[in-house]
Amino acid sequence: MKTRTIGRHARESLKSISRNGWMTFASVGAVTVTLILVGVFFIIMMNLNRVAQTIESDVEIRVHIDLAATKADQDVLKKEISQIPEVESVKFSSKEQELNDLIKSMGDQGKAFKLFEQDNPLNDVFIVKTKNPTDTMKVAKKIEKFNYAEKVLYGQGKVENLFKFIKGAQNVGIVLIIGLFLTAVFLISNTIKITIVARSREIAIMRLVGATNNFIRWPFFLEGLWLGIIGSILPIILLSIAYSYTYDYLAPKLAGNFMQILPVEPFMIQVSGVLILMGALIGVWGSVMSVRKFLKV
Repeated sequence: MKTRTIGRHARESLKSISRNGWMTFASVGAVTVTLILVGVFFIIMMNLNRVAQTIESDVEIRVHIDLAATKADQDVLKKEISQIPEVESVKFSSKEQELNDLIKSMGDQGKAFKLFEQDNPLNDVFIVKTKNPTDTMKVAKKIEKFNYAEKVLYGQGKVENLFKFIKGAQNVGIVLIIGLFLTAVFLISNTIKITIVARSREIAIMRLVGATNNFIRWPFFLEGLWLGIIGSILPIILLSIAYSYTYDYLAPKLAGNFMQILPVEPFMIQVSGVLILMGALIGVWGSVMSVRKFLKV
């Protein structure tokens, strides 16, 4: 396509946007509201993914070894655990190390536990990591059946519920985003339909003088593209400001916690790119649907 032709299509699409003032405003408003809501859900979903990844990396099975187990018994138990297909690694932690970790984790109150250094009541522990965190429960149940595995801990109940909550929230977010996306497409499609009806005589004349289908369609495609891009500007500004304030408020409070949120940069740059792309797709798709159904050429 020639540069002059592209310029002509761009001018026609911009004129059409200015001629249909209220419908343009309604379409841009619909895209704006849609993308604000989509952006909010997208930001929440991405941060939930971050939390899920952090949790998954920290999920481990702690196998407390029977106090009666000898070194040979421990070696046998470690070998049995390592042979489970879903297991990625098995790390040994002595009862002395366990006591030191307990003292450190308790802060000033942990000093009281130093009395047990001479007569340590804790167990040696195998720390087991699975290849896939969702296999944690299954692997733990297998280990419970092994000899000298006195106690198997992995946050039973809490881990499963947390994974279910995150998965459920992600599914709800995806459904809402799709629903909002389709709503915006419908509104933009109606705007383009009105434009087509208003220019039906002009289109008929263009067709009679030999204009191709693509020549007639391109201004409508570009009009939808502009509507989508314009509608994405305000959501990007509002969400960037809101997320920046939210991050500044929450980040210090969550320091050292597993629920870390994504830093403003480059996250909001990525979100901005997604919103612009989504706005453009909403506009173009709305135009394509409208032109395909109502443009009789």
